[in-house]
Amino acid sequence: MPRFFRLWLVVLVVGTAWPTTGIGQSPQPLPEAQRQAFEKSAAELNTELERRLDRQSTTWADAAIFAKGLSWALRYDREFTPADVALLEKAIRRVYERHVAVVKETSPWSDRRGKIALGYVSKLDGSVQPYGLIVPKQYDPKTPIRLDVVLHGSTRPVGMSELRFMTRFDEGDGENPSPPDQPFIELHPLGRVENCYRWAGETDVFEGIADVCRRFNIDKDRMVLRGMSMGASGTWHLGLKHPDRFAALGPYCGYVDTHRFSETPLPNFVKIGSLPEHQELGLHMLDSVDYAANAGVVPAIACMGEKDIFFQAHVIMGEAMQREGLTMTNLISPGTGHVIDPVTHAEQMRRIAEHVSAAPRRPRELRFVTWTLKYNRCHWLEVLQLDRHYARAELSAKLVEGGVIVEEPRNITRFAINVAGLTERPRRLRIGSEEYVVPDKGDRIESVRVAGRWRIINNNDQAVITAKRPGLQGPIDDAFTTPFLCVRGTGKPWNAAVQGYADASLRRFTDEWHHYFRGELPVKDDVAVTDEDVRTRNLILFGDPGSNSWIAQVMPNLPLIWSKDTLKFGGQVYAAAEHLPALIAPNPLPEARDRYIVLNSGHTFREAELAKVNYLLFPRWGDWAVLQVDPSRPASEPLQEKVLRAGYFDEQWRFPVRATP
Repeated sequence: MPRFFRLWLVVLVVGTAWPTTGIGQSPQPLPEAQRQAFEKSAAELNTELERRLDRQSTTWADAAIFAKGLSWALRYDREFTPADVALLEKAIRRVYERHVAVVKETSPWSDRRGKIALGYVSKLDGSVQPYGLIVPKQYDPKTPIRLDVVLHGSTRPVGMSELRFMTRFDEGDGENPSPPDQPFIELHPLGRVENCYRWAGETDVFEGIADVCRRFNIDKDRMVLRGMSMGASGTWHLGLKHPDRFAALGPYCGYVDTHRFSETPLPNFVKIGSLPEHQELGLHMLDSVDYAANAGVVPAIACMGEKDIFFQAHVIMGEAMQREGLTMTNLISPGTGHVIDPVTHAEQMRRIAEHVSAAPRRPRELRFVTWTLKYNRCHWLEVLQLDRHYARAELSAKLVEGGVIVEEPRNITRFAINVAGLTERPRRLRIGSEEYVVPDKGDRIESVRVAGRWRIINNNDQAVITAKRPGLQGPIDDAFTTPFLCVRGTGKPWNAAVQGYADASLRRFTDEWHHYFRGELPVKDDVAVTDEDVRTRNLILFGDPGSNSWIAQVMPNLPLIWSKDTLKFGGQVYAAAEHLPALIAPNPLPEARDRYIVLNSGHTFREAELAKVNYLLFPRWGDWAVLQVDPSRPASEPLQEKVLRAGYFDEQWRFPVRATP
């Protein structure tokens, strides 16, 4: 018997000291001996998993999700109910059961029908992330099946979050005598718990989809996105911005904008009010109401309770769709509040099934709206460059016999038509009133506007694009949605106060990432960064050119001049002893052209926002900020920030003529 399982038996014995009378289900601290036994077990579990199993294997993550849940529970929670203690004990047992199965090269849960708790290793930060799955009785691996991605509602992040989430799906690994009878698999992502499926939460949804597609025969043309409350808001958010990924959307009671939702008369809500210009612009990246036109590509069958306090949210979306010439389907449940009505939900599911069965695999006519190159694809159309970020961009096109007709693009300077996604290769292309001959080679037709005229680009004559482009468009917070590495300097800093801020900022980000994004922050010393790190990760650099060798290396290609005495940034000159820059930009190193560089910043929202309500998680700085630090501040005092200026770079990653004050 492995040593860590013997420790589990110790936990059970010690657990008999848990008081069972007079407390009901009220949480209270664990007896110290029991807590120590649990903590020792958690450490042994993680050590044993790393030692005995292959971290790259799918089944490693399926066992590690329980060890991860136990570790987070013990770190962040001080009080537990008897039900919580039972989940802690179950976590140890489930790690043991799956560990033994994997060592024997079996995984009985892989063939199970019904509910299953599974996991994957995130490429974002190397953390293990759980998700729930429901596999129907009639699933046949030889036949592609529809996948419904179901997003959960709001739940405050606590230590027990993973274990409470997983217990909804963990019914053991044996055969289920009565699995559900439904024509689809259900994926329930955790979404890093509570962020309305933004940032790393958005990445989690798509990483979860990818993991399910590796394990099961999924029909990728018949994926549905749906959810309730925060899950409905996530459905609007992800579905309308990725309209080619889903065949239908099913939001049930979800908000669609920031300002008006913040005015909901609830005691825990924070009214946002007027924001600085750069923060107002950043809302166009997040507010799904701005993407209402894309419901013309992916149908949405919404539901709302007649007495739901959030009823106005779907009214707002309905009005936005009407302005786009669309009619919103909104099934209203009579007399109900913020709950799912079974009858209304059944009708929603019936209509979703109709749309899924009738959805064209390759639409012949598309109208796509975006406000950022982060969301740039719609079936066979791609937006590649904008005139201006966070302003409405629109691309409409239709396939005709022998060619493609594109309406004059709005706020777009470069776009592509993916020929591989079409049934026949177009021979001609009309953009606005001009016609062009299409090259007879290449898998895409790319067009760029030069001096007011459109020009067709041959695949072989494309120059390196230095402008903002998909995946490299900012803002700072975007760097933490793809694989990244925080780099701390080991050299001699130019200025102690600046280095003190950088060190404190990294410590804060480490704590916030672990608590609210449920992973260990990837951190290395500058001297330990490898060529592979540079090629594959966004580098998040903390310090100054004296302390951090990577800042010194990339600085000549960044839009600033930084010396021991002065910082020249955004047309202004600052004393380097008490000022430092925060920014995001493309990594200028030749081997890392598709990665970001970030200076001196984690997320630009803080624990003050993360601990409140998820609509507060919008970009606070944009692409850059100038920070002032107090040289007299003792290192022991809490980190204080004074942002002097912040804003966005233009489309060429330069300071605009007028930066936001």
